[in-house]
Amino acid sequence: MGKWDKVFESKQQVRAEIVKGILEEHDIPAVVMNKKETVYHVFGYYEVHVPNENLMKASNIIANEISF
Repeated sequence: MGKWDKVFESKQQVRAEIVKGILEEHDIPAVVMNKKETVYHVFGYYEVHVPNENLMKASNIIANEISF
C-alpha cells in the first residue's frame, strides 16, 4: 500500500466517523486516527486519512456531499 494523507479533521469523533463512512460508500478506503492527547482529551483532533491516489476524489466528496 502507498502513502496515506489526511483529508479531514474534526474535534468530534462522530464527524470523523461519518466522513469515513461516506468515503467507504464511494469505495474509498479510509481510517480515523485519534490525534487527541490522552490525559484530558481536550487538545487535538480526529483525522480521516485516505490513500494518496484517492485524495482528490475524497476531497471533492467531502466538499460537495457532506455538511455539518
